[in-house]
Amino acid sequence: MALRLKERLGKKFDEEIRFFKGMMQGPRTVGSIVPTSSVTARKMASVVNIQSGLPVLELGPGTGAITKAILARGVEPENLVAIEYSTDFFKHLVRLYPGVNFINGDAFDLDKTLGVLRGQTFDSVISGIPLLNFPMQARIALLESLLDRLPPGRPVVQISYGAVSPIIARPERYHIKHFDFVVRNIPPAQLWIYRRG
Repeated sequence: MALRLKERLGKKFDEEIRFFKGMMQGPRTVGSIVPTSSVTARKMASVVNIQSGLPVLELGPGTGAITKAILARGVEPENLVAIEYSTDFFKHLVRLYPGVNFINGDAFDLDKTLGVLRGQTFDSVISGIPLLNFPMQARIALLESLLDRLPPGRPVVQISYGAVSPIIARPERYHIKHFDFVVRNIPPAQLWIYRRG
């Protein structure tokens, strides 16, 4: 029992140190001061439709908190495609979650980053990218590129730490819905859903 607790605490501490190092090396690519909480990760993963038969696309998995929740939801590792910009996080994730299709690349250049998967249709997108660190036009272009890869009505879920949606409303092109406000996250997190149709 004591050994198991020690292992869990050691793993958690290692995750926090890795996250802090990532934040110091690339502050624009890390959106929070600590990894996403398990409560937030489970809420984000709850939108996945396991019965669709389509893979799920995750953006910015970081240390893997949301990846873990997506897999716990019932998504098979080979049905999860996750794009991570940080090479350090990418290497860590490949070791931690064997079988998941991790790609070390830029989510803002999806066609190039997805490569042979560029034409793939996904069930949903779960994004931990710190959108507030990027210009609004880049955010809109990313969202539209993601929605192009989803069946009508399927969601892009985005975590953010601002009071309003990190992407401005364009009702003629997509719909925005506030999904949740998670207090049990540091800092408290806003979850947003974007859809077409």
